[in-house]
Amino acid sequence: MPELSVVIVGGLHADARKAAVERLLADVPGSVVLHHDLATAAAGTVIRTIRDATGVLAAGEAPLVNDCACCALREDLVPELRRLAEAGPTRLAVVELWDSVEPKAMAEVVTAGGLTVTGVITAVDPALVLPYLGNGDDLAERGLAAAATDQRTVADTFARQLEYAPVLAVADSPDADDEDRELLAQLHPTARQVRIEGGHPRGLAGPQSTARSTDQSTDRFTDWFTDQSGARSPLARAALAGFDVEAADAAQHPACALLPAEADAHGVSTLVWHRRRPFHPERLYEALEDITCAAARSRGRFWLADKPDTLLHWDAAGGALCVESAGPWLASLPDAAWEMVPPVRRAAAALDWHPEHGDCCQHLVFTSPGLDRDGLERLLETCLLTDAEYAGGRDAWKRLPPAFDTLLEV
Repeated sequence: MPELSVVIVGGLHADARKAAVERLLADVPGSVVLHHDLATAAAGTVIRTIRDATGVLAAGEAPLVNDCACCALREDLVPELRRLAEAGPTRLAVVELWDSVEPKAMAEVVTAGGLTVTGVITAVDPALVLPYLGNGDDLAERGLAAAATDQRTVADTFARQLEYAPVLAVADSPDADDEDRELLAQLHPTARQVRIEGGHPRGLAGPQSTARSTDQSTDRFTDWFTDQSGARSPLARAALAGFDVEAADAAQHPACALLPAEADAHGVSTLVWHRRRPFHPERLYEALEDITCAAARSRGRFWLADKPDTLLHWDAAGGALCVESAGPWLASLPDAAWEMVPPVRRAAAALDWHPEHGDCCQHLVFTSPGLDRDGLERLLETCLLTDAEYAGGRDAWKRLPPAFDTLLEV
């Protein structure tokens, strides 16, 4: 099968996403866009279109699979990409995701199908970051659900779209101010940002913004990356820089996630709260609402005294909190089991290892404009075990009331 590079472009900010896709079509001659419109799912089908810079080349329908529009997309996407690869001469396929589809699942589907994902891009309007992070509406209320059973919210879906992509296509919004741009930077500080301005993408500061990719796919397309001013297109280069699905998955795992660092600028703060003592389950549960609502976005891993061997995932946006088990702490595993643990997780644990507790800890990160850092820290501290409770040891901890069993569906 001829070689085909695939870039995935997603995001709930539809205007920004469409602008990014149009720039890629203009920047890369011979590229095509594949899009599945899930808005027709209620009628039992998903509409597929394939187009290039001149217009629609083909259109068709894919039936729903298990009453799930996203499942239909998964079933239809790889065969269509394979057909494009075999037909030639397409060298870059831009997969424009429908509004609420998350790029992680689609990148994994495309890679598992034997195709090469060379980039994942989330398009963002910085003026809309805070409103979307604060939107606790269900996707179904906004007509954006991908299935009848879809219980996601606007806020948590947007957060995952934003944080998974290594590249952000940032709309040059006249409504955005320094606070909006700072919030975006603190939420995903490792992302490379490419601004879409006046029809021409322009690179912004980021960890990769000045680095030249050595990926062979970039070299193949070098002659495509020149605009009228003679400068290479940052957006096209980002689309072909290369993408590692396994590394991206590890970066989202609560045990080794690349969480933001401490920051405070333009009215936006990020608090990194790290402690070695476990939480008292009842006191933490009683404080959940105040902690969750203290920041626009919070995430990380935490440790409950009554479940000392379980690594728990904290994921909050839009005033709603998701808590779930992420498996055991490495400190609770026998030595022989460590060989089955991915190297990236072993490395993360080694960097954070404590002689008594191993990798067990509280590592929570809160990002928000107007964050009351001192008040939040005081509240979190009150939820930890007291000296007397801590001195009781693990056997006593395990007898504490299991306040989180309902949330964890134990």
